[in-house]
Amino acid sequence: MKPFILLSSLVAFKVLCAVPVAAQVQATPGQIQTAATSVTSLFSAEERARVVAYWNAAGRYTVGARTNADTEGPFVVRLTPAASIWFRAYNQVLLPGKLPPTMTAAPTNERTEKWETWVKAKLARDRWQAQRVVDAANAQLKGAKAPAATTPEPPVAGVMPAELLSAVGNPPPFAMAATPLRHVVTFDDVELSYHDHIAVSNPRYGYYRFDEGVMSMGLALRSWPDKELSDLFAQAGFTPFEQHVVKAVSKLEGGFDSVNTYDTGFVSVGFIQFATLSEGAGSLGDVLRYQKRNRRTDFERDFRVFGIDVDNQSTLVVVDPATGAEVRGPDANRAIINDKRLIAVFQRAGQKSTAFRLAQIEVTKQRYYPADHSVTFKVGGREITARVSDVIKSEAGMATLLDRSVNTGNIRLLGEELGKLMTERNLATLQQVAPYERELIKRLKWRHDFLQDTSLSQPR
Repeated sequence: MKPFILLSSLVAFKVLCAVPVAAQVQATPGQIQTAATSVTSLFSAEERARVVAYWNAAGRYTVGARTNADTEGPFVVRLTPAASIWFRAYNQVLLPGKLPPTMTAAPTNERTEKWETWVKAKLARDRWQAQRVVDAANAQLKGAKAPAATTPEPPVAGVMPAELLSAVGNPPPFAMAATPLRHVVTFDDVELSYHDHIAVSNPRYGYYRFDEGVMSMGLALRSWPDKELSDLFAQAGFTPFEQHVVKAVSKLEGGFDSVNTYDTGFVSVGFIQFATLSEGAGSLGDVLRYQKRNRRTDFERDFRVFGIDVDNQSTLVVVDPATGAEVRGPDANRAIINDKRLIAVFQRAGQKSTAFRLAQIEVTKQRYYPADHSVTFKVGGREITARVSDVIKSEAGMATLLDRSVNTGNIRLLGEELGKLMTERNLATLQQVAPYERELIKRLKWRHDFLQDTSLSQPR
């Protein structure tokens, strides 16, 4: 195969690198233009002007080639949002319902095994072709010839199975050549950097949505000094039991300063990845509203001065650093994803602000911690309502439910499985469930098996 070169991408990359960043982002504040004139602005014209002036000061924001581009070249192979959406739809056909993001659905019968054979062949071929484009493009920038392929050329996948086409639709290329850029945001007290076009570990990841998105895992909670972290959770009203549970689940997410703008959460921040979701509000909006209501001075210093606020419905409102426009909800999502200066505000707050960390912890307990939640189910025609802590006694069990609560938004499966377990074991009361807690937890496992976590108390 003779690889083709994405000349338009090469030209665009060279042009971008040749234009001073100040010229790319410079703007002057203007009047807010909104269709919903009844919406009350949260920022005055003077405040928006100050935000724009701050963000467009010399050296505040720079964009350039990715790290190591000078030695390895600017082009890389990446999954695209379109391919990710297709893989998500394919997973749903193979295994309807929400699938843990760490898993890929497997074929279940002879028909879907043929589908899987075709999908694997197409994936291998597309990634090989994309790598050839990358190698040729990087070589061309250096004035060299494209190197020989390092792996054999995979065969063409052939004609797509008709039933797969009908079920999922015609797929896009499963991999493409991309040119990630490095974004550096400089505050007065910290400098933060990001790369867009995130390299996801699973080439079939079903939740990748924004190639201009970025991520940083921040400082994981397990890396914090024990006493400092315990004091912080205690200040937020957490018992040692609750601390163990939340810390265990946070290992799957990040640190107080963790940020992510590339997946289906839209804008995700914090140690359990509070997200705005498509409406530009969500649990992250709740965290901001909580801090604004309870520690307003800190909120002003952490967010408003940089052009980020939240209304009484937990909807995010931001000032576009380039234009001074005040946007909210889905438009605020888009502004934060597009402009790395805004997501850097959240990471800086996670690093510098005790108030923001406490808001994360306190909202976690209010919104997600499952102990006081109730579930209702039926056994033998009787309807039973139980509090989670009446059934789940171990830290491993509570962590399993918190994982579900955080990542899926609910713990409905607990009621379903409780009803099944009591019926199967001929149990009449909740007290009789205690010896079967381990079995119940196994049925509720989501992203991680906390029954194997020796740092947590286990069912007897």
